[in-house]
Amino acid sequence: MIYQDASKPVAERVTDLLSRMTLAEKVSQLTSVWAYEIIRNGQINEDKCMAKMGQGLGQITRLGGASSFKPDEAARAANQIQRFLVEKTRLGIPAIIHEESCAGYLTRGANVFPQALGIGASFEPELAQEMGAIIREQMMALGARQALAPLLDITRDPRWGRTEETYGEDRYLTARMGVSYIRGLQSDSLEQGILATGKHFVGYGQSEGGMNWAPAHISRRDLLENFLFPFEAAVKEANLRSIMPGYHELDGVPCHTNQWLLEDLLRQEWGFDGLVVSDYFGINMIFDYHKAAPSKDHAARMALAAGVDIELPSTDVYSTPLIQAVENGLVDASLLDKIVSRVLAMKFRLGLFENPYVAENDVESHFQSALQRAFSRKAAEKSIVLLKNDGTLPLAPGKKKIAVIGPNADSIRNMLGDYSYPAHVESLLDMAEDNFANTELPEDRLSVADAMPPMQSILAGLKAVGGSDISWLYAKGCDVLPEIDKKTGEMRLSDFAEAIQIASQADLSILVLGDKAGLIENCTSGEARDRTSLDLPGQQKELLQAVCAVGKPVVLVLVNGRPYSLSWEDQHVNAIVEAWLPGEEGAAAIADVLFGQVNPGGKLPISFPRTVGQVPVFYAHRPSGGRSHWKGDYVDESSKPLYAFGHGLSYTTFEYSDLVLPAQVAIDGSLELSFSLQNTGSIAGEEVVQLYLHDCSADITRPVQQLYGFKRLMLQPGEKCQVQFTVSTDQMGFYDRDMNVVVEPGEMELMIGSASNDVRLQGLFELSGDKRVVVNKKFASQVKIFKA
Repeated sequence: MIYQDASKPVAERVTDLLSRMTLAEKVSQLTSVWAYEIIRNGQINEDKCMAKMGQGLGQITRLGGASSFKPDEAARAANQIQRFLVEKTRLGIPAIIHEESCAGYLTRGANVFPQALGIGASFEPELAQEMGAIIREQMMALGARQALAPLLDITRDPRWGRTEETYGEDRYLTARMGVSYIRGLQSDSLEQGILATGKHFVGYGQSEGGMNWAPAHISRRDLLENFLFPFEAAVKEANLRSIMPGYHELDGVPCHTNQWLLEDLLRQEWGFDGLVVSDYFGINMIFDYHKAAPSKDHAARMALAAGVDIELPSTDVYSTPLIQAVENGLVDASLLDKIVSRVLAMKFRLGLFENPYVAENDVESHFQSALQRAFSRKAAEKSIVLLKNDGTLPLAPGKKKIAVIGPNADSIRNMLGDYSYPAHVESLLDMAEDNFANTELPEDRLSVADAMPPMQSILAGLKAVGGSDISWLYAKGCDVLPEIDKKTGEMRLSDFAEAIQIASQADLSILVLGDKAGLIENCTSGEARDRTSLDLPGQQKELLQAVCAVGKPVVLVLVNGRPYSLSWEDQHVNAIVEAWLPGEEGAAAIADVLFGQVNPGGKLPISFPRTVGQVPVFYAHRPSGGRSHWKGDYVDESSKPLYAFGHGLSYTTFEYSDLVLPAQVAIDGSLELSFSLQNTGSIAGEEVVQLYLHDCSADITRPVQQLYGFKRLMLQPGEKCQVQFTVSTDQMGFYDRDMNVVVEPGEMELMIGSASNDVRLQGLFELSGDKRVVVNKKFASQVKIFKA
């Protein structure tokens, strides 16, 4: 048969296979099954397989992430599933196994890296690419071929619980990190790579009220210039292979039904040739959540017409309702064939027909290796941002008493993001009580303790690095959120007496406060964990205030998934360290930063507001934004962020000098500039140089600053280097009044600095020539470093 002949072109194989398929077999290629739906007594069960995928199947949902399999067990299970499909179904079509991978491969035994917001804070795209490559190795070892990551959402409202899963507020930073992650994950060869999935297409991080799944109110120009920018870069630069629409709606149109978005823009204009997969339950939501379809069969028609190829996570709308829709003439059979052909073509391109199985020996060697742990450590170190320091840090060696206080000080669980394996074990257990999608529940449920990777708490990490001269005192102080008394329904408030006592005895207190990330009700950050306040959760602020009242030095370490409004904290504590959700090696990384073994170099990928009432507060606002006219500030607060985008301190100092900037740049050419950077302090350190531009002359209002380039550099004490940036004028294009991408002549302002609000060098140049339309967008500047 032609479709089984690997020497034949993919299109010919697809045509042949499609011609042999029944309606039920075609529809089955658009469906999926939770891994636990075909498991019984910890094993893949053939009877369940026959019932769930006897006609074939498009995808298996989270074989590792939704089971208790260890890596070697998951590899065997993957082979059993594929063997059933190849040998026990009529046409022998393998399935694509997909998994989550926001902060590492979400499966038992895999490494857990810093959450994406922390990776964004590194300002080091190479780190994201290395992370993607490790995830690819581990997923390939278990037979998984699609990852539901990265999030390319721009986040300007940190009340939204999924802020932690994003790279932050900026389109350029998000694009650079996302493109690099995708390259690491997909590799140069599709047959040896993983399908990366850009999500959530598009505007999901700008939801009404910061609420999950809520409508996003975004103008067409803002959508095209900012929110779509990282996705367009991912498609055109990194050849992104999959897209996932958002749960939300844009201007009344649910994204899963948005033909302009998924067909006209994505496929026709951008040339995307991959798969569009639904977000979990997203197609049924057209019917039962958005109320945009009268029934499931109409929801199927709308999603197919928009270009959604696969329904995840389980067989539902793209099943009997779709079959009936085709039989009743509601869905044209040719439309179904077009969608099925795309799915089959991707399976051929992945090489699944020739290589459906994985090697079952030595699977464990791909997990938790020394090199992978070293990467976890490096990633955690580079993600840490020093927000404030009056000289208290780094901690000096010698005999002293240090009090370590807070709910995240001795918790390893709370160092992990919402898309980590332990957090999803919690959510699977929680489904027994809160099964919003009314799906089948797993039989085999692992305990959260058994799901944890090898880790130590921050308290343990501090003790290991601090040495025996230090006398350590510890008190939890309170929980992340107060416990609820099940009998009375009242909160059980904590007594701070022990924390105050040890703070009084100590020379210095380290408070480790923040979030618990996850998807269940006692979590404060993560999917569906949106907040109205950006204060420290629960009683943590009151705990901090009580310790500060003692009058001893206080260092605040934040282990959290979103920016907080820290105006009080900034005034009353001596140093603030932002550690995000740092993953399995976070404890050692934090301890090394506090004791000066590592000089922090991370920068904020998202602005920190002074109060939640400022939201949205972001650096790239228009000239009329960012202030209340004509007075500037609010009646009761400054209009400026507390900590601006790009902010991050160091234990050393850097000097910027010798800016060389041309007076004119041809409108069809490139801006080439250079400057010098020198470490003027006494220790080695890393600095993230940031290049911002402002178009002073456009007839469409332009952001007062927009990031166009950055580079993280390590310099020894006294060391000096020259930094050269090249920025194509194509990058300076914007959507004009006719919605064409153009570059206009006129004056441009350049800003070079250590943060968006810490500009060290600036100048003006003129774009000379006639207004022109940008034919081929460019998304990235180039940078070269020359040591002096």
